[in-house]
Amino acid sequence: MATTAKDRIAAFTKLYTSNRPLIQRTLNIGFALYVVHNTYRSISARPAPSGGDSSKGKGKAKAKGKDEGDAVKKAPRVAVDAVFYQRLSNILKIVIPSIRSKEAVLLFMHSSLLIFRTVISLYVAALDGKIVASLVRAQTVPFLLNILKWLLVAIPATWTNSWLSYVQNKLALAYRTRLTDEVMRQYLGDGEEDPKNGKVFYKLANLDDRIKNPDQMITHDIQRFSTHLAAIYANLAKPVLDVILYNYQLSQNVGAEGLILLTVLVQTSAAVLRALTPPFGAYTALSAHLSGSFRHTHSRLASFAEEIAFFGGEETEKMLVEREYAGIVKHENTVLRRRWWFGCVEEGIVKWLWGSFGLCICAIPMFFRLPGVHSMDLGSRTEGFVTNRRLLLSSSDAFGRVLYSYKDLSELAGYTSRVSLLLDTMADIRKGKFDKALVSSADTEDHAKILRGRGQTLESDEIHFENVPIVTPNGDVLVKSLSFYVKPGQHLLIVGPNGCGKSSLFRILGGLWPVYGGVVRKPPADQFILIPQRPYLSIGTLRDQIIYPHSKADMEARGMTDSHLLEILAKVQMESIVQREGGWDAAREWREALSGGDQQKIAWARLFYHQPKYAVLDEATSLVPVEMEGMMMDYATQLGITLLTVSHRPSLWKYHSMILQYDGQGGYVFTKLDAEKRLALQQEKEALESKLLEVPKMKTRLAELRAVAQR
Repeated sequence: MATTAKDRIAAFTKLYTSNRPLIQRTLNIGFALYVVHNTYRSISARPAPSGGDSSKGKGKAKAKGKDEGDAVKKAPRVAVDAVFYQRLSNILKIVIPSIRSKEAVLLFMHSSLLIFRTVISLYVAALDGKIVASLVRAQTVPFLLNILKWLLVAIPATWTNSWLSYVQNKLALAYRTRLTDEVMRQYLGDGEEDPKNGKVFYKLANLDDRIKNPDQMITHDIQRFSTHLAAIYANLAKPVLDVILYNYQLSQNVGAEGLILLTVLVQTSAAVLRALTPPFGAYTALSAHLSGSFRHTHSRLASFAEEIAFFGGEETEKMLVEREYAGIVKHENTVLRRRWWFGCVEEGIVKWLWGSFGLCICAIPMFFRLPGVHSMDLGSRTEGFVTNRRLLLSSSDAFGRVLYSYKDLSELAGYTSRVSLLLDTMADIRKGKFDKALVSSADTEDHAKILRGRGQTLESDEIHFENVPIVTPNGDVLVKSLSFYVKPGQHLLIVGPNGCGKSSLFRILGGLWPVYGGVVRKPPADQFILIPQRPYLSIGTLRDQIIYPHSKADMEARGMTDSHLLEILAKVQMESIVQREGGWDAAREWREALSGGDQQKIAWARLFYHQPKYAVLDEATSLVPVEMEGMMMDYATQLGITLLTVSHRPSLWKYHSMILQYDGQGGYVFTKLDAEKRLALQQEKEALESKLLEVPKMKTRLAELRAVAQR
């Protein structure tokens, strides 16, 4: 019985030995397919969490743990799932538009360099073993020759590593440039789009609630996304290739059987490590969201510094800023704690446990005679051990990077969700789809019907509103149906209490707000210029303030010179500012350098330079003397500019022929304006109000006289 078993074992060993080359090839091919399949499975789409949002991945992400539970932040759902890959695919079409693009060429260069570096690593592993073997054998000449080879291979190795870093950074910059160009094209327009779909930068901030900090997304999140996208290829494709090549070479030295055993042990421990990996992608997205809120709070402090200073609101603002920062600190501390314990587990498994597995595999040729392998001397065994250990370390590092690829993908998913949210929101806005918190009255049947409607905007030389509702972005219906007209040359005065719809009317004229019903006939938006109470002064020279948004080249193309600009400044009695500020090319922070009245005069000079068909004046003369006001109004009329004026100054009435008066309750009156009659009525009204103020005093005095008479 024993002899029979021994014979069977001997026969099996002989059969196995004779067929071992074929078995080795089969195992190696199977291992390569396994690595590719396992990598694909590890990064493939995961099922979306239950209770998720729409297909676009919008939802609410709640920070976990006691520290983060104090503040629930609205953020996109983040996971390495089908939604993530769909988002990434859409963005890749932007950053790599074709195989002939610069980005595709850089990606090919990057791939070639990664493969070349792997080849060099294989050669260095073998050379390392030869150097140690020559030392053990005390062979001087082979040792020196191997050292020379080591120095020579250092030239392409260092060149390759430097080029890899350079090309990867260039690739990240190219991705960022493509993506930034596309975002800015949608955000600020390209000058050729339909005006109805433009002004995204305004509508994003005022008509939609999904994004509060587009500045952070454009400047920071796109940069981080591009860096992660450029690195994910090297962190995923290269390690997979390394695992296959290093392990193939290792199997030639220790046998594919040991490789299979090592794979089973590593995969078992890797499954444990993967199960313990925290959701780093969600952490990344929430961190970016919290940082954006913190920046937004700071930007509000800078924007409203004057009002805050007058109210003495420093302590309140400090509390708000500290609250936002405390949210960031709590979140980051939680992430740091989880990264700490995960790092301990990760290093224990990857470095020490896997290292012990590897040493055991490398020792196989030392303790066991492999079939088909001749006996080796001490130098050969040393060479084999050193080579195998180097290959094993490189393979272990590559496998670790494959394992960590899910963490890298999770972080990429976090930034992908942010960039995708920006692109999707801008696309919706260009289609007229807005997501805005509505007032409670918007739920009523009448208001809801108005909000569901859409009106028409037609191009015309005159302004004509026919049954147009005036609706704010939050769904508040200010006027259910507004009808009026303004013909060229007929200046219109608009009056009414605050919040009645005066400024809303201008935003519809400028194409900033949607039309929910009726018909709006008006000239193109570029035929309007707005002069608010606090005009916008751009970054640039004194000349730029007059000709904004034109450049000097645009000004010269119109046949205008600095002399013409000086004549325009003379119309608003500000020609001395050129010499005072140091010439046309002087650059200042003009909002700080000029008084409120001078800022309004500069805005009027800008109006005279552009000479549009219509000018929207929103308390545009409130800080200038009445005499100056009259001169500017008269000159605008001479230039053929039709004025739409919001002002409570009676001195302006005589310059207008029509009046639109809101009552603040949803009603209005549109009629011709008789300035003299209105002024007379105004004076009579003031006189009566003055007399009415005396009535209480007169009643009191009458009561005193009656009391005296009764004594």
